[in-house]
Amino acid sequence: MTAKNPESRGLQPSSILSYAKDLPNICSLSGLACTLLAIYFSIKGLYAAAMIGMVWAVAFDWADGLIARRMKGRTGDDRVFGGQLDVLIDIVSYGVTPAILLLSYGNYELIYLFGAFLMLAASALRLSYFSTFGLEGGTHYKGLALDNNSLILVFVFLFEGFFSQGAFSIILYVSSLGLAALNVSQLKTPKFSGNPVNVYILAAYTLGITAFYSWKLL
Repeated sequence: MTAKNPESRGLQPSSILSYAKDLPNICSLSGLACTLLAIYFSIKGLYAAAMIGMVWAVAFDWADGLIARRMKGRTGDDRVFGGQLDVLIDIVSYGVTPAILLLSYGNYELIYLFGAFLMLAASALRLSYFSTFGLEGGTHYKGLALDNNSLILVFVFLFEGFFSQGAFSIILYVSSLGLAALNVSQLKTPKFSGNPVNVYILAAYTLGITAFYSWKLL
């Protein structure tokens, strides 16, 4: 989706904070709060807590789209603003957060900075492509959608306890680079968030992940 400046259409835009009352945007900002917690706990080395923040960020991201599609009375400006807000939050949730997670788990060694940059660069390219060209045929993404990064990394971390930190840091590094490559690949994937069945699956996954990592924190 390509953003259009309301001023260029000769319209008087609403105040910035007026969009904070929009329910889908509230949902998006709630996801951003979860992302901030994930970043904070990644830096602190509390990875179980970071995983909970990451998976809930995806849940809120999917929820804002569902709410937006079902709400009546939203204007074109509401939709454009919400779309831009979603994209900006996505780069933090699915680009910055996994990059910080990788850096933290790698004890901030220089080699992990390279992997973190590749993840962040791939995320920026992926989101820029989507913002410009949108879905192919209205149903499929080109390149792996970024929300899958968090869902997959959260799953990978389930096996952390089976490896030493050194071995798992390599697994995490390879997984991160693999995801970055898929993000900018020619792979076509369906828009999972638009399917009600997938929403229920994500809800179950989110609750299961939350329960597991909460237990690890106890």
